[in-house]
Amino acid sequence: MKKITKEVYLKWYEDMLFWRKFEDKLAAVYIQQKVRGFLHLYNGQEAVLAGALHAMDLEKDRMITAYRNHVQPIGMGVDPRKVMAELYGKVTGTSKGMGGSMHIFSKEHRFYGGHGIVGGQIPLGAGLAFGDKYFKRDSVTLCYMGDGAVRQGSLHEAFNLAMLWQLPVVFICENNGYAMGTSVARTSYSTDIWKLGLGYEMPCGPVDGMDPAIVAKEMDKAIERARTGGGPTFLEMKTYRYRGHSMSDAQHYRTKEEVEEYKKIDPITQVKDVILEKGYASEDDLKQIDKKVKDLVKECEKFAEESDFPPKEQLYDTVYEQEDYPFLQHKL
Repeated sequence: MKKITKEVYLKWYEDMLFWRKFEDKLAAVYIQQKVRGFLHLYNGQEAVLAGALHAMDLEKDRMITAYRNHVQPIGMGVDPRKVMAELYGKVTGTSKGMGGSMHIFSKEHRFYGGHGIVGGQIPLGAGLAFGDKYFKRDSVTLCYMGDGAVRQGSLHEAFNLAMLWQLPVVFICENNGYAMGTSVARTSYSTDIWKLGLGYEMPCGPVDGMDPAIVAKEMDKAIERARTGGGPTFLEMKTYRYRGHSMSDAQHYRTKEEVEEYKKIDPITQVKDVILEKGYASEDDLKQIDKKVKDLVKECEKFAEESDFPPKEQLYDTVYEQEDYPFLQHKL
């Protein structure tokens, strides 16, 4: 396993703080109607991503997830200004403003989306891993889903084939407790989601998803297993989202007191405490990081604000056209 050093903790702090502030800014501009449609924010779940990125080989490993997908591509190396512009619907965005909040994508950085269909990315993640095994590429795919998506039949189909073919994939359930707005306890007899892997004899287990160090350790083992031909793993990251399922969520299913209790184990606070306790940085050092993060968020906002909307002609550039299609009869 890669060592978790002083530099790693400082990177975790800066990255997670930036992701949090980036999402906070999106919430603010959404209220101003500068970002439209659905908006699903990642606040509280940052340790799941930070720990995974530490264990990955970003030169060759892949990632695919659902629609809570703004900060993952940034972690994979995508320019955050382009992500912000995509949410604004601007031509400088990752998909020229035509993907929006739920469909961030970057082939260059091996981030395969953002998917709006619940559970739709699970068989696709297995498919990416199948391609790597077929072509004998030394890559691993990380396939994320929410706790609501594990009720989909496609998960079971993907799990079965992944084990049958020993695909190099790590399935990760980000269990934030409520799916779209219904607790796990109301949708499943067993609240231990990780046990779904047992039916396929897939290595599986629960993970504290609020601590990036713990996430990194478990992800490292799963990625190494996949890379060395040991097949898939299913990990249940027990985490929590501080905001609603989306910006339109009134959150009647939980109390403010519950949210405040989980904020006591905020992943950013946990990392900050370790940094200060071990003397990796001073309060003044961290304030400099805070300022750097705020400045970068402002830069992203400015880039998105000043970028142009796509020209109307772009609509026709993305439509498949075959002039000699054999089943069309042209009237003279």
